[in-house]
Amino acid sequence: MINLENPKKFRALVNQAHQVAASVFRPVSRKYDRSEHAYPIELDMLASIMDGMNDGTTGEGAGAGKLKQDNGPKKEGIQNGTNMSTVLSLAELCWGDVGLSLTLPRQGLGNAAIAAVADDEQFARFGGKWAAMAITEPGFGSDSAAVRTTAIRDGDEYIINGEKIYVTSGERADCVVVWASVDRSLGRAAIKSFIVEKGTPGMDVVRLEKKLGIKASDTAAITFTDCRIPASNLLGDPEVNVEKGFAGVMQTFDNTRPVVAAMAIGVAKASIDRTRELLKQLKVKTDYRTPYKLASQLEAKLYRYEAEWEAARLLTLKAAWMADNGMPNSKEASMSKAKAGRTANEITLGCVEMLGMLGYGEDELLEKWSRDSKILDIFEGTQQIQQLIVARRLLGKSSAELK
Repeated sequence: MINLENPKKFRALVNQAHQVAASVFRPVSRKYDRSEHAYPIELDMLASIMDGMNDGTTGEGAGAGKLKQDNGPKKEGIQNGTNMSTVLSLAELCWGDVGLSLTLPRQGLGNAAIAAVADDEQFARFGGKWAAMAITEPGFGSDSAAVRTTAIRDGDEYIINGEKIYVTSGERADCVVVWASVDRSLGRAAIKSFIVEKGTPGMDVVRLEKKLGIKASDTAAITFTDCRIPASNLLGDPEVNVEKGFAGVMQTFDNTRPVVAAMAIGVAKASIDRTRELLKQLKVKTDYRTPYKLASQLEAKLYRYEAEWEAARLLTLKAAWMADNGMPNSKEASMSKAKAGRTANEITLGCVEMLGMLGYGEDELLEKWSRDSKILDIFEGTQQIQQLIVARRLLGKSSAELK
């Protein structure tokens, strides 16, 4: 049975992440919200700290760069590993700032893909690099099977052609994990992921997007024009298995969706904590001994937000715990992402509403958190896509049977 308390071996890690959030992220949060596309130089000093957290004495990682779903045999009892440590520490970092958490060196979503499916040789080459993830294209959003970018084999190389948009850390990362089809006539089964290093001829960052929130994080559009990479940069099995489809590629999402859910938990907790502090200053007391129906409207709303937040947190911990214990967690990963993303949106916007102009003004970070939270219900699969995945898993239907 899952233990609802933070594992003892991760408590120092979680405390360290919280200190970074409070002492490093919060003080510069507004600065980089106003200076979109400016690189947060304060993060450079954190790179070595994050590497130390990833390679600490527990042997567990603090960021997405060390995520790996181990499907091998397990010892009896609860196993808490890299997935659990990642969601716990990232939630604390996002309590400080979501955008800054997304732009930590060597902690990109592409690192999760490398950790999930790379072989030992590839992990040795790319495990220490900062990897972005490039999936979305101008012609599609959440339907990952609609990839139009191609990767055609030419001897010992692949030639990549296509365009990717909304690539988080696309300009700053050392390399990009690109989803492309090796044979579009074979449908989704031919979709593979490839590592393209920064500076490779034919790969060009054509623009940086201006966004509602997470402005500290760069979001790039990248084109690939006859971009040649070594065949050894293909992640996973090069053979096309029509029966298996692209389940191997999709395994990445089973790792990264709980990560995004953890980010949503972090920013939602920040809003709840700050709202409680401000209400206390305004002489609005929260007394948990008062029956819910007798509480004031503000108290009742805050209590409900806390309950929704706890539900999202527990779903996220379960998805991470299942991954650490070698259990298929596709349904639970989507459930945690859907619940946490929706809950974070509701809580952050609701806290702004509760506090009126105090929450809406730039003197407080509440309005920023409400903007930052919106993306957490969109990227890595929208709310609607998560619900569709959960429905398929519950009903035992394939993507072709339930669209």
